Amino acid sequence: MTALHPISRRTLIGGLAATSAFVVLHPFSTRAAANQAHLRIMETTDLHVHVFPYDYYADKPNDTLGLARTASIVDAIRAEATNAVLVDNGDFLQGNPMGDYIAYKRGMKEGDMHPVIAAMNVLGYDCGTLGNHEFNYGLDFMFNVINGANFPIVCANLTKGAMAAAPRQDELFLKPYVILDRKVKDGAGQEHPIRIGLIGFVPPQIMTWDAKNLEGKANARDIVKAAEAWVPQMREEGADIVIALSHSGIGQQAYAENLENASVPLAAIEGIDAIVTGHSHLDFPGPKFDGTPGVDNAKGLISGKPGVMGGFWGSHLGLIDLLLERDGGQWRVIGSTSEARPIFRREEKKVIAEVGDKPEVLAAAQKDHEATLAYVRTPVGKTSAPLYSYFALVADDPSVQIVSQAQTWYIREMLKETEHSDLPVLSAAAPFKAGGRGGAEYYTDVPAGDIAIKNVADLYLYPNTVQAVVITGEEVRNWLEMSAGIFNRIAPGSVDASLINGDFPSYNFDVIDGVTYQIDLSQPAKYDKDGNVANPEASRIRDLKFDGRPIDPKQRFVVATNNYRAGGGGNFPGIAGDKVVFVAPDTNRDVIVRYIVEQGTINPSADANWTFAPQKDTSVLFDSGPRARQFLAEVKAVKIENAGDGSDGFARFRIQL
Repeated sequence: MTALHPISRRTLIGGLAATSAFVVLHPFSTRAAANQAHLRIMETTDLHVHVFPYDYYADKPNDTLGLARTASIVDAIRAEATNAVLVDNGDFLQGNPMGDYIAYKRGMKEGDMHPVIAAMNVLGYDCGTLGNHEFNYGLDFMFNVINGANFPIVCANLTKGAMAAAPRQDELFLKPYVILDRKVKDGAGQEHPIRIGLIGFVPPQIMTWDAKNLEGKANARDIVKAAEAWVPQMREEGADIVIALSHSGIGQQAYAENLENASVPLAAIEGIDAIVTGHSHLDFPGPKFDGTPGVDNAKGLISGKPGVMGGFWGSHLGLIDLLLERDGGQWRVIGSTSEARPIFRREEKKVIAEVGDKPEVLAAAQKDHEATLAYVRTPVGKTSAPLYSYFALVADDPSVQIVSQAQTWYIREMLKETEHSDLPVLSAAAPFKAGGRGGAEYYTDVPAGDIAIKNVADLYLYPNTVQAVVITGEEVRNWLEMSAGIFNRIAPGSVDASLINGDFPSYNFDVIDGVTYQIDLSQPAKYDKDGNVANPEASRIRDLKFDGRPIDPKQRFVVATNNYRAGGGGNFPGIAGDKVVFVAPDTNRDVIVRYIVEQGTINPSADANWTFAPQKDTSVLFDSGPRARQFLAEVKAVKIENAGDGSDGFARFRIQL
């Protein structure tokens, strides 16, 4: 279908000429013997089109992100090692307004250059793989983009059409792997040939998340099964070292079919020497992985193999250092270290940039950066009240409310001439910017007045499309029970207990508008974060009512949502593709823009359709952004008090239940 550019033949040897600054060599480079060599693997992952250190949603610079920042340290980090390779681990194509501007406004014709690829080409990557978000704009768009890369992009589990009987028989869109013929310099300064194999993997869940773009055109094989088939072939073809580019998180140790986060069982496969990971937007080694089964966080090992996860949006450069020894004409790993090196640090409440920009990277995307700024600043309407998400996890929230209002408006219009026109329409929406791993500034905050496109993108981060499902009242209840898993269980009489379960993603905290309900925190969660039944007799959802009356478990409802949730994303009980009755051609963001234009001025004030059930003499704590303090008086459904400072720049708040 497409032709990739040939493998780069540039030299692997780094050196002090790469930087004018004083460089301290890694111990492997200084201690390597005559038959030993130091190989450094440098990784970027989950760039999500963040080339500039700029937050387009806030329309201001941001020192925590940007490939231009990460790029500025690549030369120096390469120079710390005698030999180095640079790889990207996927999710580079979608994720900020520049990505949407290119996809929806500028377009990508055959031969066009995408700004993120232009920026990556500056750095001389050796290889890359695909992430799940590469498919958000369709296959043709993706291939037009990656054809501009001057480095190979590999993926071993993305098939054309149906999967074959065995992985090696699959017809793949891309090469499953490449083997780079390079030279490495040993501890005595002698050069030796080495064959470095790089193989890539994408989560099979793309077939759910992007079914509209992939159904009938592609399929995705289980990551581990694909690796078990292809890695031995790489060895048969003479790969000395095999590096897995796993756009998959560090999840459970035990293998199960079609795991989304499969990096631990993947690393365990014989023949894989090292693994770079991503997808989860975390940094490994790091404290989040203390005690994770199959992981040695102190040594940076995953199933005993060197591994790394380099943050997201360019926040870190992932580093794996291998000490190789030549044995009978072949290389083997005899030592390793791993590190996720950040581009910034926090001092008290301030972000301190550790690095500057690489001018050549900025120049590569400058024109599209300026066009994106003009794109996101275009007004589309007004809001009579501020839109913010600081309290979206603890109270009905204006940033979620406006999404639900727009979805309801749209679906009612779309279904009015269909067999479902007489069914009541509910709407499910979740907060996308709710702090957490995104940091203390990762919240929607739009003042009253003009709303520009940048603000709509801030309300709804992803280019999901609208879908509608038909479900029963009982399934509505279970949907909400799943959402309520974001809260820890709170014993009555507890003082300042922690409210939020940090392992539960905020984008799975759906609020359903059109019904009213309370959440009883004294009850255990019925479902765990993966949708498994944890406490079958539990029920956190109380007083669930529609139109002022207890909901009929058998009554049918239309629920407006997005393609991710309707297709089974998040593993919500009973919600899957067989419940879908309407697939929209429009993105949720486009619908929000249309709604605002139609209304002229919107009123996004939350209607408090959900609250916590009261618990006598019980208080809980949660963290939010410091700017949340100015909105305390606006939250009517629950009394929130300032409780001082949290960690990592967050502010802390208390609720008296």
